Amino acid sequence: MRVFRGFHHSALAPACALTIGNFDGVHRGHQAMLALLRNEAAHRGLPVCVLTFEPHPRDYFARRAGTPEKAPARIATLRDQLSELERCGVDQVVVLRFDEALASQSPQQFIDSVLRNGLGARYVLVGDDFRFGARRAGDYAMLDAAGPAAGFDVARMMSYEVHGLRVSSSAVREALAAGNLEQAAVLLGRPYSISGHVIHGRKLGRELGADPGRFNGFRTLNLRFHHPRPAAHGIFAVRTHGLADQPLDGVASLGVRPTIEDAGRVLLEVHCLDWPASLGPEGGYGKLVRVELLHKLRDEARFEGLEALTAAIRRDVEQAREVLAAHAAVRRQTTRDRIQ
Repeated sequence: MRVFRGFHHSALAPACALTIGNFDGVHRGHQAMLALLRNEAAHRGLPVCVLTFEPHPRDYFARRAGTPEKAPARIATLRDQLSELERCGVDQVVVLRFDEALASQSPQQFIDSVLRNGLGARYVLVGDDFRFGARRAGDYAMLDAAGPAAGFDVARMMSYEVHGLRVSSSAVREALAAGNLEQAAVLLGRPYSISGHVIHGRKLGRELGADPGRFNGFRTLNLRFHHPRPAAHGIFAVRTHGLADQPLDGVASLGVRPTIEDAGRVLLEVHCLDWPASLGPEGGYGKLVRVELLHKLRDEARFEGLEALTAAIRRDVEQAREVLAAHAAVRRQTTRDRIQ
């Protein structure tokens, strides 16, 4: 899959089958839309293209209004969003910077400069609530009416439901905010996960509760979440992929570390319950890992000193072991049922 920042690139396909949106989380509704788009693209002999925006338009308008707290929490980083789009069979993604120039375009200007001249759209698929142009003045009916003159066909996909619930990024955010990782996984069609390269931190974890003969006390893998408001936050039982041949069970904190720093920088800190000896004490740095958040243990909290924090981490580790053992038992039973 090719990723373009803007559409002024010679490598960009001259024509495409296109869908437009923020695709935060790439949930099951997005997946169904992309499957339909792939089918239409194949019939027409066109590459599959997604047009998305960074920052999220609601982030932009919230900051412009001086109320950044009103912007939606972010489900996925751009890295994870692009990874899921590739997994869904998208050929190219165009990431447009959402700024004043783009926000002020009229619907017709957007059709002419972006869809027709910029992307060479020949087929455009949108959701049932799609709006575009300044003040969200454009809608599906306007786009459909403009399509013949602009050289593209237009279609829309109605809401996608699971067990009677409309699947949307808002529903995923609500599930994550409530700590309902099981519901989030149903809406996403997969466990909720965050990926990134392991970076160096303050290395305080290895000193907390350290015992002689061990590499560390609570060594952590640190991943940046490049948005100030993640949709999930707290302490979780997790499974980490990318460090060993098999995923590693662990406990993780996603937040701003109020006891240690509370500087507003969001980190995902993962402590693997059984650190692979083959990696050595420094073997995780620089690796690209994916962390599945499977169960929320508690909210992030401020503790009165490192001793209280260490005691809380010990409790989290024990609870995580119990939760993950139960998860493993369910997976084994499910596998046996499928075989039978």
